[in-house]
Amino acid sequence: MDLFRILFPVSGVETSIFIPPLVAFVISFFSSMAGITGAFLILPFQMSVLGFTTPSVSATNFLYNVVGTPGGILRYMRESRMVWPLALAITIGTLPGVLAGYYIRVRYLPDPRAFKLFVGIILLYIGVRVVKKIIPTDEAAAAGVKGNFTISNVTYSLSRMGFDFQARRVEFSVAAIVMLALLVGIIGGIYGIGGGAIIAPFCVAFLNIPVHTVAGAAMFGTFATSIAGVAIYSSVPFYNGQPAPPDWLLGFLFGLGGLLGMYLGATCQKYVPERIIQAILALIIFAVSANYILQFFV
Repeated sequence: MDLFRILFPVSGVETSIFIPPLVAFVISFFSSMAGITGAFLILPFQMSVLGFTTPSVSATNFLYNVVGTPGGILRYMRESRMVWPLALAITIGTLPGVLAGYYIRVRYLPDPRAFKLFVGIILLYIGVRVVKKIIPTDEAAAAGVKGNFTISNVTYSLSRMGFDFQARRVEFSVAAIVMLALLVGIIGGIYGIGGGAIIAPFCVAFLNIPVHTVAGAAMFGTFATSIAGVAIYSSVPFYNGQPAPPDWLLGFLFGLGGLLGMYLGATCQKYVPERIIQAILALIIFAVSANYILQFFV
């Protein structure tokens, strides 16, 4: 097996060439069903298991999103479950926040110990949102989503947008989406996740957008902002007068696993009970969050 063990020059990580894509595949397969790329779990894996703790780890996480998310996006497009106005609103709001998030990350959170505390708090918040989504709010939610998953009759204006999904009309404020996405972009820029892991639960919990319809839009927003994230980290000299580019080979290997995992996850989303997926994700999120928060104080 030493034949397949390599040293990644940018990060200094030494591991089997099969580990990054395998880990990314497993994580992204389940997380993509909820519109989450899995980057919020790839990051702690890089930091705790692989020992990659410099600011470049965030850029590498963005690169994972860039390579991996087209798999899920393509599948949601093929199944007519991509709400393009929603995806555009998320992208418009998130992009400006990425630059601000990058600045905060390299100026105020370069110390891995402080960064892990930040990561732990964000993961704890995401975990709470996931748990709230597990609890059914009505008989339809308890019974699960069934039937036709196609999104139709999409309408939009500067103030409102909406669409039909499973005999239900879904409408929400454009301003609410854009402002939420801006906040998510700042957090995503710091964390290197693109923001989908945060905005998807928000859309479901506060705007009552069905998870089966927000998944594709959240993933597209993550893809667009991650491209900006990689460009910013690679070119803007915020960190000690130097940029913090990704480990290109490591990020690409993670992305390959994510590409396949997200495609298959989006394909299987209709057949796996949503609450089971969310319960698994919640357990993982809380375990990693507790570990990072405790490390800061111990």
